[in-house]
Amino acid sequence: MPFAPHEITVGLACGIGPDGHWHGWFDVRVHPDALRRLGLHPEQPTARVTGPSPPGWWHAAAERAAH
Repeated sequence: MPFAPHEITVGLACGIGPDGHWHGWFDVRVHPDALRRLGLHPEQPTARVTGPSPPGWWHAAAERAAH
């Protein structure tokens, strides 16, 4: 892995969702300096939205495919 243990944090939360089933959520946080070392930073043109969001049907199809 390109990150040292102190440069990355993974959080996990679990709970019962509104449908009564257990769900898990996680987030991954990487220190900005670690990303810069890989050539990634907020000033990059590709780090910004450059066009319109895909249409609603596209998002719905992606959600169905994920399950």
